[in-house]
Amino acid sequence: MIHLRRYPVADCCASKGSELERLARQAEQRRVLVLVLALNAAMFLVEFTAGLIAGSAALMADSADMFGDASVYALSLYALDRSDRWKAGAAMAKGLFILGLGLAVLIEIGVRLQTGVPPRSTLMLLFGGLALVVNLFCLRLIWRFRSLDMNMSSAVECSRNDVIANSGVLLAAGAVAVTGSFWPDIIVASVIAVLFLRSATRVIAEAWPALRRVPG
Repeated sequence: MIHLRRYPVADCCASKGSELERLARQAEQRRVLVLVLALNAAMFLVEFTAGLIAGSAALMADSADMFGDASVYALSLYALDRSDRWKAGAAMAKGLFILGLGLAVLIEIGVRLQTGVPPRSTLMLLFGGLALVVNLFCLRLIWRFRSLDMNMSSAVECSRNDVIANSGVLLAAGAVAVTGSFWPDIIVASVIAVLFLRSATRVIAEAWPALRRVPG
């Protein structure tokens, strides 16, 4: 009687099934990242233009956040199907990029302090609200991938920061409308800058040990 060796075949099928599941998940991640990349790039152009017209440091800081996220998602896409070292390197690049954005926002705040002119609160409310809706949608899309690896974790970190920053812009717009002062706009822009710097520190602190630990 011929005895079939069933277990190796079963193990092989299970292995192939796991690999197919992994590839399917990567394809799903790629589609989601492409979508949120496109949304953030479009919102950067819209919100930056609105910030210039409104004279709002907070709105411009929020638009810089959108641009930063578009770059972050592009890096996430680049590292998606690469090695752990590439993913750690992409996370490090994100951290350094976010750090640069935080410093750029601080410079913009200094420029706005020189003028002392209050921004147009109606435009702040309109475009800050639009940005909040877009970022909540993006966060919902990528939230389920947050625990896969540091690459996706850092992408979720950026999207979550966006929602906080958008809420701050709306609060600033309301305060500017009530007080007629430019200070609420400056304060919120400063908070966004601190948020950038804090997030950059966290991402870099997570990526640096992994980058050193993973062989090339």
